[in-house]
Amino acid sequence: MSRFDDQKQKIKAQPGFIAALDQSGGSTPKALGLYGIKPDAWTDEEGMYRVVHEMRTRIITSPAFNGERVMGAILFENTMDRDIKGQPTADYLWEVKKVVPFLKIDKGLADEQDGAQVMKAMPQLDALLKKAVSKHIFGTKMRSVIKQANAAGINAVVKQQFEIGKQIIAAGLVPIIEPEVDIHCPQKAQAEALLKTAMLTELNKLNPDQVVMLKLTLPEQDNFYKECVAHPNVLKVVALSGGYSRADANARLARNNGMVASFSRALSEGLTAQQSDAEFNAMLDAAVESIYQASKT
Repeated sequence: MSRFDDQKQKIKAQPGFIAALDQSGGSTPKALGLYGIKPDAWTDEEGMYRVVHEMRTRIITSPAFNGERVMGAILFENTMDRDIKGQPTADYLWEVKKVVPFLKIDKGLADEQDGAQVMKAMPQLDALLKKAVSKHIFGTKMRSVIKQANAAGINAVVKQQFEIGKQIIAAGLVPIIEPEVDIHCPQKAQAEALLKTAMLTELNKLNPDQVVMLKLTLPEQDNFYKECVAHPNVLKVVALSGGYSRADANARLARNNGMVASFSRALSEGLTAQQSDAEFNAMLDAAVESIYQASKT
């Protein structure tokens, strides 16, 4: 079997979750602040990315972070372009840790329209996908946000996600389609109903060989996305933490059979640069184990 086939089988069949290590330019200072590093630790953008790579390297190289419980990791482009212990990050993840590498490809959100934010245009996407393939990336992630139960906005988000998803599949990668429903949406359950209908419509149009993953907000109704979990064109449905605390996100996730975590802030909650390696690894191990157990249901 090829590396791609091995990775596809791991995502499909092995228990575990996906670590979201993809904070980009706008969200990096906040992530570093939570990690205990203030903005005076760098003088320019390059310095900031160097510092955040050190944080991600500490997580990825920790004994607590391995392919037995972490099935995949989502990277920011700048992280993909860097090395860990002398190996390109994606190669280190797979060859050393047996963790499947994904790449965040979106360039942020457009202004809100019809209660939703589609993704900004990505004119350089073909070049980025080609680069991702050359760097041994398995799949991609792209995020839109739904803020209101507005069918026009939700349909626009889903249509864009699947159109770009087909472009990603054609490049030889597996897209993670992420139409996030804001947890503060005033009619969240209604928005989720509209979203599910729109997604199933698009999923049913795919050819048998067009495989996607879905990254969804934890729903108000348990097992609400079971048709998506069971859909033949869906490799895996993963859940974002979306602002819920780790404890709350884990509790909600455990009630949704077949969904696994793809947490970012909820994974790194409590980790700081000031901790000793023993303290850091113990806290990360506890976080990984709690998310792994919630993902096994």
